[in-house]
Amino acid sequence: MVFALILLVLLILSLFGNLGQLTSSVVKVSGSHTRTHMAGPQLIEAVLEDNDAKNKIAVVDVGGIITSSALDRSGFTMVDLIKAQLDLARDDSHVKAVILKVDSPGGEVLASDEIYQAIKHFQEGESAHPGKPVIASMGNLAASGGYYVSAPCRWIVANEMTITGSIGVIMHTWNYRGLMNKVGLEPEVYKSGKFKDMLSGSRDKSEIPAEDRAKEKAMVDSLIQEVYGKFRGVVNEGRTNAYALNSKGNEPGKALVKDWADYADDRVLSGTEAQKLGFVDELGNFDKAVERARKITGISSANLVKYEQRYDIGDFFRIFGKTESPTVKLDLGMDLPKLQAGHLYFLSPTLLP
Repeated sequence: MVFALILLVLLILSLFGNLGQLTSSVVKVSGSHTRTHMAGPQLIEAVLEDNDAKNKIAVVDVGGIITSSALDRSGFTMVDLIKAQLDLARDDSHVKAVILKVDSPGGEVLASDEIYQAIKHFQEGESAHPGKPVIASMGNLAASGGYYVSAPCRWIVANEMTITGSIGVIMHTWNYRGLMNKVGLEPEVYKSGKFKDMLSGSRDKSEIPAEDRAKEKAMVDSLIQEVYGKFRGVVNEGRTNAYALNSKGNEPGKALVKDWADYADDRVLSGTEAQKLGFVDELGNFDKAVERARKITGISSANLVKYEQRYDIGDFFRIFGKTESPTVKLDLGMDLPKLQAGHLYFLSPTLLP
């Protein structure tokens, strides 16, 4: 009875809290105001380092596989979360710069490009909201899609032993027809054209005319090369623009070497190698990135903040509504990437288990 009453009180408080969220889009945290987005993730500002300053530097994390899949039961994706964080940093006049903290082997092409576009737009700004610099701070890993999202940043900082580069595209699929034949399964396919199922894993390659197989390979290669060309264009544009902007100051950063494209051939690079080639501006850790953000914006001190998802008592009650069957997970010390057949990825294959 007592427990039921407590739950009832909590439910009533949750209802009033949700009503308050509908009538106001302002959340007050530690003396500052942070706007939440009713159509996106509900975020609040958390202070990472309080330097008793009016100015702020916002830290945005890009960790793990870059994906468009929902992160949790809320349905929001990594792209949604990063866009919402950039929106808050843009709207807060006290935020002078953003540090993009990257530790990722890459991921989906579309998700990587959407994050890239969001960062680019954030830095360019608009009439109502002037652009603000984004400084990339690379951790253990910032390869392929991890570098793709870093490329538009005003300044890139990497550790000497950061694994980066891997500028390339991969498409992954399986052909399991041999296994099907062993267990007595034979597919029946009805299609409008002979190339409709060219990425299907159930096809018997021995039954495909050599001419058709050559055409299929040419089509897939053309698609991959098109996306790869886009990747190289993003790198060239981002690094060239950053060098031009940084050259106006006392420290211009690193320009791409003339033969940089020869090293954009899917190979992975250490932070030291990347800096020599102009893919990275400076060697250092996260503190070096913070120092660089202060130099670029011309501020002497700033609080470090980040935006975290806001959970209320309603999320507590949703725990009791889960209907998924229990699963057993094997902890291998890392999250294995879930590659989907036929999808394009900015992902370093040398880093796959």
